[in-house]
Amino acid sequence: EDRLPDLILLDIMLPGEDGIEILKKLKMSVKTRHIPVIMITAKSAEYDKVIGLDSGADDYITKPFGILEFLSRVRAVLRRSANADTSSELSAGRLTMYVDRHSVLADGKEVTLTLKEFELLKYLLENTGIVLTRDKILEKVWGYEYEGETRTVDVHIRTLRQKLGEAGSVIETVRGVGYRIGGNT
Repeated sequence: EDRLPDLILLDIMLPGEDGIEILKKLKMSVKTRHIPVIMITAKSAEYDKVIGLDSGADDYITKPFGILEFLSRVRAVLRRSANADTSSELSAGRLTMYVDRHSVLADGKEVTLTLKEFELLKYLLENTGIVLTRDKILEKVWGYEYEGETRTVDVHIRTLRQKLGEAGSVIETVRGVGYRIGGNT
């Protein structure tokens, strides 16, 4: 019951509930949105394919199909999924960031961040255990030309911690130096 599938094969025409509606529910759920979905259906109109793909399907195969093509498409979707997962997930404590999806979960709940907050958290997560000075953070997140106060970093860290709730406690202040994501998370 706790195990999730590596891949979902889904038909559009199902008894009781439309496959597109099931797909939308899967993609809205934090628990299942990362699972790749291949639509397998007799509906071969371009419109149906567009609806399926725009609703979150990773591929769309029309019946009848050859078994070799089917297996090749399954392997390709699983390959893309594996590559996305390894390159785009950062985590510490009860905090998970999906870089490619621009999504952050704190204690399993989605948190909405501004672009700068997201970039700041990403930089901290990429450097877990390393103390980052305010100047280094300003340079990396705001850019070389930033002429503002280093207090900008402090304000953004405070807001970030508030938005992340208890999960935000992984962001540690190193007095007089800067910030880090705790090395023992």
